[in-house]
Amino acid sequence: MTFASPSQVATLWVCPRCRAPLARDAQGRRCPAADCDNGRPRRFAEIGGQPVLVDFDDSLLDPDTLVSRGAGSLVERRSQRGRLGAWLRAFSSGNPVSAPFARDLVTRLGALGRTARVLVVGGGSVGIGSDQLYTDPTIELVAFDLYASPTTHCVADAHGIPLADGSMDAVWIQAVLEHVLEPARVVAEIHRVLRPDGLVYSEIPFLQQVHEGPYDFTRFTESGQRWLFRHFERIDSGAVAGPGVTLSWALDHLTRGLTRSRTAGRSVGIATSWLAALDRWIPARFASDGASCVYFYGRRSERMLSPREMVSAYRGAQRPRSAVHAP
Repeated sequence: MTFASPSQVATLWVCPRCRAPLARDAQGRRCPAADCDNGRPRRFAEIGGQPVLVDFDDSLLDPDTLVSRGAGSLVERRSQRGRLGAWLRAFSSGNPVSAPFARDLVTRLGALGRTARVLVVGGGSVGIGSDQLYTDPTIELVAFDLYASPTTHCVADAHGIPLADGSMDAVWIQAVLEHVLEPARVVAEIHRVLRPDGLVYSEIPFLQQVHEGPYDFTRFTESGQRWLFRHFERIDSGAVAGPGVTLSWALDHLTRGLTRSRTAGRSVGIATSWLAALDRWIPARFASDGASCVYFYGRRSERMLSPREMVSAYRGAQRPRSAVHAP
């Protein structure tokens, strides 16, 4: 299998509030728990053929706005990206790591001896390097985002993932956690929907400027992301893109500020994208301290990383030689 069909995932959805399996009748999907919505049955609309599985009482999404936009993206430029936009994004990202980790994820899941179910959180567009997840015949891919797209199965809020406990073999979340209000809560949801020993791959910006305007909230160092995933065993972590990409992005935004022109800044960013090549000469521990973006690849665990272990888990260049890396 590849990208799962709507019929393949129709039985997976649960109520984002009480997690009861959804029922379906002539009026659409509903939560069977009579008291789920202040004593009333909770119903879920369908827009553009995709269910909207959101607890609007606990989400930044507004139901009226969602309906008026036809479940389209809240970020205008996202819906306008074509082939050129995708190429420019990949060209300037300096991301050499996601594709190898996607391949490794597929290989590890192959050991299950069955079709593996992978959830993409924020799957409104295909993330850089994640293509194999969408095409490998051993994967059944499920995806959602805050908006509907050809690469999502439903509209949902990651603070309340509408899937049952332990229903996923892996989760892929790429450049999403900076756009959620409570990253720790989202990671707890990822832990919940993963089976024991399930895998997660995450990328989060560190030294990046604001993108997507009012929907950009936070940044993480490599250590910060490790603590965020403290209920996971570390397989690998590090810089997605190092100081070379950081500098290119900074010059882009410096130009935007001086010229008041996004186009001028983007042109400078593309012209200086060669700086990403310098990152290959920077040792990993220095790249971590000056990274544009960092990744974490891990396995679900019942054991939590302790605060003392967290200090020794620091992997940058500013550590005593005697420091011991934590798991």
